[in-house]
Amino acid sequence: MAAESSHSLSIKRYIEHPKGSPTVLRLVVGAQLRRLRKERGIGLDEAAKAIRGSSAKISRLERGQGACKERDVADLLTLYGVLDEDERADFLALTRKTGARGWWHQYSDVLPGWFDRHIGLEEAAAMIRTYEVQFVPGLLQTEEYARAVILLGHPRASAEENDRRVRLRMERQELLFRKDAPRLWAVLDEAALRRPLGDRRVMRDQLRHLIEMARRPNVTLQVAPFDIGGLAAAGGPVTILRFPEPDLPDIVYLEQLTSALYLDKEEDVDHYLSIMDRLCAAAETPARSVEFLKELLDRLD
Repeated sequence: MAAESSHSLSIKRYIEHPKGSPTVLRLVVGAQLRRLRKERGIGLDEAAKAIRGSSAKISRLERGQGACKERDVADLLTLYGVLDEDERADFLALTRKTGARGWWHQYSDVLPGWFDRHIGLEEAAAMIRTYEVQFVPGLLQTEEYARAVILLGHPRASAEENDRRVRLRMERQELLFRKDAPRLWAVLDEAALRRPLGDRRVMRDQLRHLIEMARRPNVTLQVAPFDIGGLAAAGGPVTILRFPEPDLPDIVYLEQLTSALYLDKEEDVDHYLSIMDRLCAAAETPARSVEFLKELLDRLD
């Protein structure tokens, strides 16, 4: 029996993968299809003809941006010479899983479409690096702090809608406590810690929560104090997600007021990784950052 190809082995790994959110499964299928196409020396236009679409559609499929249709994947596999029945079955089984809905879809009434993808990526990440300027990162917010932030962004929403937004944020945080939890490496600008949200009790509880979370083995927390300067290069909050699958690129997430950008081109990712490395080097050490948080807490008590 012939040895299984690397494509087949990589696909098999994700069919029952515990962290295989639909968002990342689309990325996996797309990455494998892109690799096959390039290995066969087939251009985007030729691939597009095989699925009766455009080269832009092939690009979106290869980048995991949108649903993977089983018929399209089957036609591309034929074009790329993947004819082994077992290998095709694995590809198509994974393709069917890309259409599944993640747990967060129960909140679709209060979940912006542009944020849906971020939760799916977050669920499957091996490492999440984030820099926040204005607020404590969502994965580290207490329930009452989160409520205050959400009220700022949705002042006209009903209490029920905002309760659901808070619940969604709290459920997102559960990934940090899983057996296969990602590593979270967060840099918080001092402004995010000094900006009062809610009353003094809310801020005290939030600071205590940050100190507690910093003790977790999968959480690294650094504070970027005002006096170090030179942080404007980040231009705002930045999150970089890295995945356990080596075929998948790091993804940079840049959140805006009513939308978000997802960057995966190597030059863009390298640029933001360089910025993040500089931020981490300039910020207080994790140990000193905890002391900084304790000093802020003492001033509120």
